[in-house]
Amino acid sequence: MSELTKMKIGEARDALRKGEVTSVELTEACLSAIDAADALGAFVHKTPDLALDMARAADAKRGPDAPSLNGIPLGIKDLFCTKGVASQAASKILDGFKPEYESTVTTQLFERGAVMLGKLNMDEFAMGSSNETSTYGNAVNPWRKGNSDEALTPGGSSGGSAAAVAADLCLGATGTDTGGSIRQPAAFTGITGIKPTYGRCSRWGIIAFASSLDQAGPMAKDVRDAAILLEAMCGHDPKDSTSADLAVPDFEAMLTGDIKGKTIGIPREYRMDGMPEEIETLWSQGADMLRDAGARIVDISLPHTRYALPAYYVIAPAEASSNLARYDGVRYGRRAKLAQGDGITEMYEKTRAEGFGPEVQRRVMVGTYVLSAGFYDAYYNRARKVRTLIKRDFEEVFADGVDAILTPATPSAAFPLGMEMDDPVQMYLNDVFTVTVNLAGLPGISVPAGTDATGLPLGLQLIGRPWEEGDLLNTAYALERASGFVAKPDRWW
Repeated sequence: MSELTKMKIGEARDALRKGEVTSVELTEACLSAIDAADALGAFVHKTPDLALDMARAADAKRGPDAPSLNGIPLGIKDLFCTKGVASQAASKILDGFKPEYESTVTTQLFERGAVMLGKLNMDEFAMGSSNETSTYGNAVNPWRKGNSDEALTPGGSSGGSAAAVAADLCLGATGTDTGGSIRQPAAFTGITGIKPTYGRCSRWGIIAFASSLDQAGPMAKDVRDAAILLEAMCGHDPKDSTSADLAVPDFEAMLTGDIKGKTIGIPREYRMDGMPEEIETLWSQGADMLRDAGARIVDISLPHTRYALPAYYVIAPAEASSNLARYDGVRYGRRAKLAQGDGITEMYEKTRAEGFGPEVQRRVMVGTYVLSAGFYDAYYNRARKVRTLIKRDFEEVFADGVDAILTPATPSAAFPLGMEMDDPVQMYLNDVFTVTVNLAGLPGISVPAGTDATGLPLGLQLIGRPWEEGDLLNTAYALERASGFVAKPDRWW
């Protein structure tokens, strides 16, 4: 593998501006790495011709004043609509769909000179925690457990993005996070992923799962790269009614590493029964690292945390059942073959039965159930009230002077593919530390901070105040520097 693909975005940006490397050279190195890594199942729609055209255009305008992402090769999650390029949300029901428009986030990245290498694998419609519900097949974690050759999950739903960044197939990638789908795969693959405050990144042109929870964000090799990418992805968009009309700060410039006087909360409710000792130890070490960096560590309470998973798995499927009603075989995507005499009802039924995988069908059924006349108040309205209480917990903690909250990112290291697919509830428990952040609309970041006994990466999560991603990134930067995590997976693919 070329050393060029191992570059971080910040390093590549500086090298491109100085003329030490060209975007075409960087892009060709990434394309070669991608072609040699089919075993990872990360890239599902390769766009080499488009990538080289974009790279040549970037080289034509390079120089000291070029935009921050000019010539930087990125992977784009298959949930983002990309004009003229297949955008399927990893679902059979969108087979052959090539949008005539570009999502706002990818538009902003490309306006800043970024190069698209292709589309990345994911769980179908972003519903999953292991990247095993994709119509393309599984994405595979580039990390292995000790000397074992057992295939591990890269996490989900942004599993392809995580695997591609960790394996140095691209310099960074886009992800989306509805209940932890950036932070959990980042933790499983030893990279950095941030979910910004709800409304910070436009959702326009991103295929919807649960509209009040979905948020785009970057997946990168370190905190600085995440800051560079996030700044390009953020901004007000009049096409998205939930987009915040707020100025976007220079996140990279805020990375000083100085957190003296900051108050970091440790929520007692996140100490779950059965939590592996390695996770508990890493969490304690993370608190010590931040304390040594000058922060004040305090115990806090988020009393409604225990209700977060049940509330999430009512609200998210309810919104999904509504959003996914549009996939009916009429206007775009897959249409089932009909028997003679079949009418429009049969077309809907057959198309949706063929097009949606089992996990999507399960969540649509659950969502339809909790929204039905007899159960709306018992389930959906009650879950919305719980969500308000969870949000209030965070507001009270921040009002008491806490600047950020430190928690584990996941309840375990990456697990073997196939291990939890038979038990959906066990799979849902992977989101136990992350869903509260989506329910409250807060920013959260996962930073690799250590490894388990078998050498697999483990991540810590920092949760920040709304709209204060710069401050959160700086705290994460201090944690990153203190932990000194530099491990990379051994190449087996």
